[in-house]
Amino acid sequence: MIATSLEQRARPPSPPGLGEAGVPVLDGAAPVDARSLAEARHRRWCNVRRVLLVRLDGVAGVLASTAAFAALHETMPWTQRTLLAAPEALVLRPHLQAVDELLTFNAPWTADGAAALNAEPSTMRGDAEMHLVRKLRRSHFDAAVLFAASSQAALPAALLCRMAGIPLTLAQVREPAHGLLSDELLGDDTAQDDTRRQLDLVGHVGMRTADERPRLRLLPKDSHQMRNALQQAGLRFGQRYLLVCPGGGARHCPVAAYAAAVDVLIDTWADDTAVVLCALPGDEDALAELRAAMPARGQVLPPVASIGELAALAADARVMIAADDLPLTVAAAARVPAVLPGQALRREMSPP
Repeated sequence: MIATSLEQRARPPSPPGLGEAGVPVLDGAAPVDARSLAEARHRRWCNVRRVLLVRLDGVAGVLASTAAFAALHETMPWTQRTLLAAPEALVLRPHLQAVDELLTFNAPWTADGAAALNAEPSTMRGDAEMHLVRKLRRSHFDAAVLFAASSQAALPAALLCRMAGIPLTLAQVREPAHGLLSDELLGDDTAQDDTRRQLDLVGHVGMRTADERPRLRLLPKDSHQMRNALQQAGLRFGQRYLLVCPGGGARHCPVAAYAAAVDVLIDTWADDTAVVLCALPGDEDALAELRAAMPARGQVLPPVASIGELAALAADARVMIAADDLPLTVAAAARVPAVLPGQALRREMSPP
């Protein structure tokens, strides 16, 4: 006689159609385990040819998703991948390694997209969305992956994909999306790193890459331009430097935090490492404020003209100090350690 524990005897019966572990039972067969379900998802996605990648919130978000783009490319190299992004992401087109085509769209559920659409006549309301649906339908996409930050919702884009007739759709959601998505990853981890979040999303359908860092193609012309800029600023050819990029959006850091981080690193190294101050367009005031706080240190470069120039400048740096997501993600793509002012080394942004 086989003994039965009290816990087993007290366990309530499973709902109809579910095994004891809560996994589906198909036609009275043994419960389907998680591995079998994952393999079935992967097989469905391996049959696709044309894939739409959706990331509509800006340049930093697209860069954070490039490792996931690479996972799709490396797992399914036969696919053609089209990125649907905000118009500002056009600056990334020469630097994206796993994207074959780039489409732009002002999404009304994003701040910048709504502002652009609100500037149009009221008689055009809804035209941009309908035009996009028609374009996507004509393109005959087999699948769409909807990338979004943890603070954003993927369901508006999922609705557009459904209207466009895209059969396979994948997104991370907080609650079940029912008929809006063919595959969904349930989760609500708002503290998760953006790059990790997107890798987990594509990993849900079996797409993986060995190198899980953001990707950015460096252009020779940008590297040449930045080498000239450094020499004009007074650096010797090949001299090592610490790159400081002040400014930023939501994650604002005081100037004193930047200066303190510079002092700690330079004093620790105790060598001829130079300090290079550079900002993105629009952050000139922050750059001037930092320069005033560090009168004895720092060679100031003009604001970089492109993401490519920032990447080239970061690629040759010893360390980058920054607070904004964009330069931090560029540093990760350039394989350069990044320091967040006032905090320890940002491990998730730094190469091993």
